[in-house]
Amino acid sequence: MNMKTVLILLVLALATIFALVCVLLTRGRAPNTCQHQPPEQEDTNDGQSLVFADLTPEEMVRVVRYLQGNLGVQLVDASRAKPSDNCIASVDLQVPAKAEVLRFLDGGGARPPREALAVLYFGNQPEPNVTEYVVGPLPTPAYHRDVTVQKYGGKVPYHRRPVTGREYMDINVLIQRELRKAPHFLTACCESDGTDLAILTTAPRGFKSGDRATWFVLFHSLAGTGYYLLPVGLEVLVEHRDLHVSRWQLRQVFYNGQYFASTGDLEAAFVADLLEVVRIEKPQAEAVLGSMRPRRLPGSPGPLQYEPQGPRYSVRDNHVTFQGWSIAFGMNPNSGPRLFDIRYRGERIVYELSLQEALALYGSNCPGGMSTRYLDGSFGIGRFAYELVRGLDCPYTATYVDRHYLVESDTPKTNQNSLCIFEHDAALPLRRHFSDSQSLYYGGLRKNTLVIRAISTLINYDYIWDFMFHSSGAVEVRVHATGYISSSFLHGRGTDYGNRVGPHTLGTMHLHHIHYKVDLDVDGQLNSLETQDMGYKLVKEPWGMQNTIEQLYLRRERLEREDEAAFLLNAPMPRYISFASPNPNKWGHPRSYRIQIASFAGEHLPTSSPMERSISWGRYQLAVTRRKEEEPTSTSIYNQNDPWTPTVAFADFINNETITNEDLVAWISVGFLHVPHAEDVPNTVTVGNGVGFFLRPYNYFSEDPSVDSPDSIYFSSEQDTGACGANPLACLPPATACAPHLPPFRYGGFLNL
Repeated sequence: MNMKTVLILLVLALATIFALVCVLLTRGRAPNTCQHQPPEQEDTNDGQSLVFADLTPEEMVRVVRYLQGNLGVQLVDASRAKPSDNCIASVDLQVPAKAEVLRFLDGGGARPPREALAVLYFGNQPEPNVTEYVVGPLPTPAYHRDVTVQKYGGKVPYHRRPVTGREYMDINVLIQRELRKAPHFLTACCESDGTDLAILTTAPRGFKSGDRATWFVLFHSLAGTGYYLLPVGLEVLVEHRDLHVSRWQLRQVFYNGQYFASTGDLEAAFVADLLEVVRIEKPQAEAVLGSMRPRRLPGSPGPLQYEPQGPRYSVRDNHVTFQGWSIAFGMNPNSGPRLFDIRYRGERIVYELSLQEALALYGSNCPGGMSTRYLDGSFGIGRFAYELVRGLDCPYTATYVDRHYLVESDTPKTNQNSLCIFEHDAALPLRRHFSDSQSLYYGGLRKNTLVIRAISTLINYDYIWDFMFHSSGAVEVRVHATGYISSSFLHGRGTDYGNRVGPHTLGTMHLHHIHYKVDLDVDGQLNSLETQDMGYKLVKEPWGMQNTIEQLYLRRERLEREDEAAFLLNAPMPRYISFASPNPNKWGHPRSYRIQIASFAGEHLPTSSPMERSISWGRYQLAVTRRKEEEPTSTSIYNQNDPWTPTVAFADFINNETITNEDLVAWISVGFLHVPHAEDVPNTVTVGNGVGFFLRPYNYFSEDPSVDSPDSIYFSSEQDTGACGANPLACLPPATACAPHLPPFRYGGFLNL
């Protein structure tokens, strides 16, 4: 073997060794396409969004300690307080005044002092009342001031306070004591001694101010399934106004269409064979109506959404950024999700976007159902937003955020992972075009949105609250209803009020109405309200003047006063309604954002009803008013238990003030009528049960801002569409190797119950 051959073999050997080393060194590494990429938009907020941040548990504890030491009265922990005690009902953030916040955010002013709003029930006073205090500054409180009269024009009467968990427990004890007086009836009707029956509250609690008498509906209860579909036909009216629990009374009993003064009278009627009893067998776990247990073994996994190079959004504290969007988020324990300082491309679009109330109004021929008008804010829309289930309630790889609250306890509680944030691929083009004439090309953009979501469980119903941010500059707000329907015992002409969905179950008709506050600041605080709609006019065709044509034209109008801008529910409304800036865009039109409502609400409660003013926000699908610091919310948690003299009446906000070049607020109602049917068992599905609205740019820009999206796709007939450099979609196949490392599934949502 000559020297030349040896050298060639040596070089080949070295090359082989080098290749093997490279393979070994790179084995197990993700390809470059899988390397985590930081979000394109840096978070430059510098903590400014913390001015809107919910209170931390530490801040809540400090407020409680301050109140315990500085009010000069004995405070009992609300979790065990009797009506005759004083207690701290809740502690939440006191959102600073808008003018102060804007001076801080936009004008370089001082950060507003951080304060809390504390609600106290004073039952141990000569005149029991509810009082609200602003406490600050945090984190070390040094002062408190009573703001009750300033906010409501007077003290809040004690009977308006929401019912506490302890009060419900004491009512349950009373009902169980009374049920023991009808043992033979309970055995015959329900195969029960009463202790295994579930008890469901209704609201409001009477017919006039000062009443506190509640109908409670009884159901068969079976572990692991919803009892709401299993009424036994028995309902009881409990009077619980007195401050002394020992004086509470069961006032009336209803069973199968008949009313009795007491459970003793009910028992006597049964023993005397004067009562028609419908015998209901105790439900069995394997055949119970409404069971959600799977009936089939799991199949193969469905599609999984993930980000090949990590999230393209950024979350820091209470602030999220995504492709030009910037949002501060939070959760009010009563009214639920609230967003502030929503900006797109650095410009504020919305100062505040917040849920205000959720109304569920029922019909039935049973007393509990026919009198139910739940105002869910008084129960706690935010408080009952529990932990989200990873991979079902939100994508598995979403970002999950804990929320904290202090309600009916001196100790803060945490709903861990109860708010989720994720980028959603709608599997739909945001826009696209295939050109088949002149030149041949394709251009398009995927519809990817940022979603902020929470889900509240309010007794039987689950509400999914979505806030979505599109690359077109649009904001979408959506609510879906799911969970269990509520039901009544089927008797008499029950189907006049719903559909039969079980052997003895009437799915009772009801409406869901949801109210939102939208404080739009379009190109500045000062806006006007403009409407546009279509019309036809009959004209001679101008090229011959021989024939006529129906010419479509645009009707434009600027609304000058609040009364003009209050659009009644289900009444005709201009198709285009916009908050308009005095400043024009490039083409000379006012920079505007359009409000587009997608709703099929039921009929509002007649204004002749003595409780209508408490939900008078429901009169309007849209009402635009001048923004006032003293009108922060459209309702109150005190409206539920005294709707006849509402603490806050939204109708009073509309007083025909001018709305031209003013700081304006849009109040939006959405909802739907629900007539339950067989397919609502076991649960109501979200399909077809979603309503909401859009805030869409309307001449705000000079073109669609999504043209700047890095996700845009364009290729022509002259290009190699399979080349990654020419078509980003051709770069996707390598990304299939970027399957994420999913965290183990864990769930702690039952821990706080």
